[in-house]
Amino acid sequence: MSTPFDVPPDLLAWHGDVARARQLQQELAARVRLQDDTPSPRLVAGVDVGFEEDGAITRAAAVLLDAATMQPLAEVVARLPTRMPYIPGLLSFRELPAVLQALAQLPEVPELILVDGHGVAHPRGLGIAAHLGVVTDLSTIGVAKKILVGSHDAVGLKRGDRTPLMHRGRMIGTVLRSKDGIQPLIVSPGHRVSHATAVERALAYGRSYKLPEPTRLADRLASRRDRRSAR
Repeated sequence: MSTPFDVPPDLLAWHGDVARARQLQQELAARVRLQDDTPSPRLVAGVDVGFEEDGAITRAAAVLLDAATMQPLAEVVARLPTRMPYIPGLLSFRELPAVLQALAQLPEVPELILVDGHGVAHPRGLGIAAHLGVVTDLSTIGVAKKILVGSHDAVGLKRGDRTPLMHRGRMIGTVLRSKDGIQPLIVSPGHRVSHATAVERALAYGRSYKLPEPTRLADRLASRRDRRSAR
């Protein structure tokens, strides 16, 4: 049976042509929708990517959670040969094949996916969360630890303090303090989510950690810090 994760290969095409990949990013970025389309998700997933064997293997982790309780329901890891070298701005082409394989192994399709990475806070408006959202047509949010592009004013030190991340006169994300006194997160919508809701969800799914629970758990699996993960 077909799932949203059965993506046509041309939407992830990498043939060693950087210019063509950037052109595809611009084409897909034009399809991003920043309007809320999933007001009360029942299931939410977190995804993150790591690498094994000195980068030869891409390791993608996906965790499925109950959106109301943040109780984990399933976790999977997918491993694929790394398809391309690291090229700044083209990370999604490198990581998405493994991410899609991991998501396809979950027992149910989540209504919302939080990605460890950027949404529209990207030079061409298509970070990995936005790329994933457009090709699957699912709601996605990017939660990153560092700025890829843009500038912002100072942000307060208390949990929930925030300031817009701006690029070329346009808001592309939010710099969000997710925990008192720690470095802020960069939260940006990926697809079918507004800026305001992206921040609301990132805070609502947070507990006593810096990262929202979906991406925190996925990060543990992807980085192999959780030794319970499948081997």
